[in-house]
Amino acid sequence: MSANAPDDLQRIYEARFNVNLDYRRAVWRVLIDDFFQRYVAPEAAVLDLGCGYGEFINQIRCGKRYAMDLNPDMPRRVEAGVNALLQDCSTEWQLPENSLDVVFTSNFFEHLPDKPALGRTLDQAHRCLKPGGRLIALGPNTKYLPGTYWDFWDHYLPLTELSLREALVNRKFSIESCVAKFLPYTMAGGRQYPMFFVRAFLKLKPAWRVLGKQFLVVAVK
Repeated sequence: MSANAPDDLQRIYEARFNVNLDYRRAVWRVLIDDFFQRYVAPEAAVLDLGCGYGEFINQIRCGKRYAMDLNPDMPRRVEAGVNALLQDCSTEWQLPENSLDVVFTSNFFEHLPDKPALGRTLDQAHRCLKPGGRLIALGPNTKYLPGTYWDFWDHYLPLTELSLREALVNRKFSIESCVAKFLPYTMAGGRQYPMFFVRAFLKLKPAWRVLGKQFLVVAVK
């Protein structure tokens, strides 16, 4: 569930993301190759939850790929071979129990209307993950974004790494890692850094503590 109607989502995505698509894809190529691919085995079944334009799921190397979003434009944004699930994430997912190795989500939970919707979404992730499967969540940490968090019209649910951690533990996930400061806040309308800078940033954890404004939480079923 998003607090925005599907047509509203499509307009928001087009206004915000169409201007820097090539740069976003390039950044995600580096993020995957230099960081996130380590969590995903070649044969893994992966769901990109709140996939947006599919920058992650289109580029991750795995066995089965699923993308979930309410944006009616999503199915044409994901590659052939990606299973597109156009549905409310807080209702029962169109996937069987114990069918996924990884649920990945980036900058999505803040768009849910309230904590009950997030709770139902986490319950579905737990149901569909295999034992030992991972939920990987990246998102804006409101602890480090006073005021600027609300600069985006479609932000509703403020979270920190600790509040998300607690919600996951309450749903019988165990926490593999919980990073308060990982990536900078947003690529929307900002400066476009060269890819060598992105690679260097990922390797220099002290830089995360200075520039990071997004949490990274990895939980295991």
